Amino acid sequence: MKIVDTIQRLFTGDDPKLVTNYKRFQSEYGGETLAFPKVNPKPEDYERTFAGNTDDNFRIGISFSKSSMKLYTKYYNSDLILASPLGLRMTIGAEGESERDFDFLSSIELLILDQAEIRLAQNWDHVLHLMDHLHLQPQSTEHTDFSRVRYWCLNGWSRFYRQTLLLSSHDLPEFRSIFNNKCANYHGKARVANPVKTGSIRHAIVPLPQTFHRIEVPSLEASYDAKFAHFTTVLLPQLRSVTMARTLIFIPSYFDYVRLRNYFKKEELNFVQICEYSKDGKIARARDMFFHGSAHFMLYSERSHFFRRTRIKGIRHLVFYQLPHRPLCMIVKRDVNALVEAAGRQ
Repeated sequence: MKIVDTIQRLFTGDDPKLVTNYKRFQSEYGGETLAFPKVNPKPEDYERTFAGNTDDNFRIGISFSKSSMKLYTKYYNSDLILASPLGLRMTIGAEGESERDFDFLSSIELLILDQAEIRLAQNWDHVLHLMDHLHLQPQSTEHTDFSRVRYWCLNGWSRFYRQTLLLSSHDLPEFRSIFNNKCANYHGKARVANPVKTGSIRHAIVPLPQTFHRIEVPSLEASYDAKFAHFTTVLLPQLRSVTMARTLIFIPSYFDYVRLRNYFKKEELNFVQICEYSKDGKIARARDMFFHGSAHFMLYSERSHFFRRTRIKGIRHLVFYQLPHRPLCMIVKRDVNALVEAAGRQ
């Protein structure tokens, strides 16, 4: 909504009448604003992310003329396509489906992947699926204007001319993979990063002890098994002690979450769990059991925290199964001193 309104103001000024189908756009994307609670408010980054319409399945084509702007144009007649990875995934389809369409991705000259960290929290596989279908040989020439086809397109060099902008609040290996493997512009590449500032934990009134475990692994593929083995054989026996009651285990990857959950069930450990698929009733019951000490452990997925920001009370020990994908998900500056109360002075 904000992007379309910004383009509209830049292109047509303050006259929305010059934008075709603008009323339809407002009716479809202008409502469903999420109401944030006044008591126990959500963090600032949460309100910025989830303000307005948060539907992650959208796709809209935009075309421009000398004095007007038209919304809801067909992909092949559009100068700009504004879409979510899920929206494009629905159009592209999957291998074996009868109705697939990705020829319009063969002529993309500028790709902007905005708020990449949000796409990672949704479903990064949709982004990878999109990148794999850029600049493929068109299956049909029905929508091709041969007078505009350049020689480097015929030679299959389109990907070397595509400009790509990937914007994110922080750097992650998934973004480096896109940068290194999917961006091949012949002019080269450039990375710009803001300087790292002092962490909020340094503002805590009471020092919080932190322990980091380094695990030697022969390869990236072996890191998942090595991490699981280290946790279950080295850390977990210590965490099962009576003095380590009310331990929250924060798990960024859902695959690791499922693996640990199954292991905890197999070992018949006393635990509760909250993930992005947990219903409100189960979340409330898990929070209550953990707060009153009925459960020794809580397994907590990062995606659940990202989409809900549930307040978990009664935490005495906090374990990160791996570094979180989003640093702002866990601690913001105003919460640092409250963390002493939440996680305990020990």
